Amino acid sequence: MFIEVLTPESTIYVGDVKGVQLPGIDGSFEILENHAPLVAALGKGKMKIIVSNNEEQFYEIEGGFAQTDHNKTAVLAEGAVAL
Repeated sequence: MFIEVLTPESTIYVGDVKGVQLPGIDGSFEILENHAPLVAALGKGKMKIIVSNNEEQFYEIEGGFAQTDHNKTAVLAEGAVAL
């Protein structure tokens, strides 16, 4: 699936991934390939991008929104810092 992670200041990540785990306002959730369409509010917490079976990237995000549809996911975060 394709993902874009954006903040008001910069582009954090763009590319194909296996999945992403996000901190929703009601708890964390994961988006994988062929996920049903979704729009979700994000809280402050850790985001894990699953790049491949051997590689994961972690970020601390400050909240925002996530949207997924047709194997394309956009994460619009108020702020993000690589961990």
